[in-house]
Amino acid sequence: MIRRKFLAATGSLIAGLLLATSAQAAKVYQVGTDAAYAPFESQNEKKEIVGFDVEILKAVAAKAGFEVKFINTPWEGIFATLNTGERDIVISAVTITKERTQSMDFSKPYFEAKQLIAVSQKSKVTKFEDLKNVKVGVQTGTTGDEAVQKLQGKTSSNIKRFESTPLAIKELQNGGVRAVVADNGVVVNFIANNKNSKLKLIDDPSFEKEFYGIAVKKGNKELLAKINKGLDAIKKDGTYDKIYKKYFGK
Repeated sequence: MIRRKFLAATGSLIAGLLLATSAQAAKVYQVGTDAAYAPFESQNEKKEIVGFDVEILKAVAAKAGFEVKFINTPWEGIFATLNTGERDIVISAVTITKERTQSMDFSKPYFEAKQLIAVSQKSKVTKFEDLKNVKVGVQTGTTGDEAVQKLQGKTSSNIKRFESTPLAIKELQNGGVRAVVADNGVVVNFIANNKNSKLKLIDDPSFEKEFYGIAVKKGNKELLAKINKGLDAIKKDGTYDKIYKKYFGK
């Protein structure tokens, strides 16, 4: 009788531990991403969020032992969701800047980027300085937006802002702006997938290198440590290189 009680108690204890372990392993973090920024994040025909950032974070999560749920979140206001708790993580081709690090914490860099200028093939623009007095399209709140503000002034009426870079590029094709300044990965991807775009790219050496990071709420050291651990792991075992090659070919 005592043995049965012992076995029953042991069984209950083991079951409890398994349930606790299972619950711990099933921790799911809500991830905010603006899915209109191919090849980093976009929606496929099934409305699934896909892209380079998505695969990178899924790989990071697998290595670090947590799960992620991606939620399409408009760029304007995406960082505020970290403070409200609506999102635990933001990955959306986010450049690490001094200003942003004051209100959120970033992982180690996972992608090197820079700004490029897109213009029509007939354009006489050859450098960033040539955009000083012309209408330029940018995505609101991006580093491209910030760069053009520094050139033209924050209140310049020649800066035309859009919800996404593809919308800004469409405006360029329609003649509504004379140039678009945006991250290299996005504009290169757009032109590569739109062979008849009649656009060309200008790489101005004045643009500084930028680095993308995965953002979490300021002070969330535990989650940040998990992300960095996973990031280190996928860089070490070749997973990162495999994903990078899939999207950027080198």
